[in-house]
Amino acid sequence: MNRRPVVQPHEVTWTAIRAQGAGGQNVNKVSNAVHLRYDVRASSLPPDVKERLLALRDSRLTLEGVVVIKAQAHRSLEMNRAEALERLQTLVDSVATLPPTRRPTKPTRGSQLRRLAGKKRDAAIKAGRRGGVD
Repeated sequence: MNRRPVVQPHEVTWTAIRAQGAGGQNVNKVSNAVHLRYDVRASSLPPDVKERLLALRDSRLTLEGVVVIKAQAHRSLEMNRAEALERLQTLVDSVATLPPTRRPTKPTRGSQLRRLAGKKRDAAIKAGRRGGVD
């Protein structure tokens, strides 16, 4: 049975930062937003999951293989930390399972006939646009 890989909290680096946006005076003096940094190469994830995670074309993944997630939706630091960790786990879960292999199929005879009929119809329309010399 395949177990889903779990992100270990001790492998995550946290940085408290000031949140952007509205918040009145509080936004200028309290660091409630959080930056989560997770080094994929140094993590305890299985090698195949690491490989698929590093192959992602995601703006949160740096060239060095570090996932950076910023969470600032909540007013408390603890809730932002929990949200960032949950988003990281969701990202890992998205690459944990292999996508199903595609089985190539042939177009059906009916779809081939419909395609050719459409081509003939379009050709007839275009041929009607060519006017003869009067």
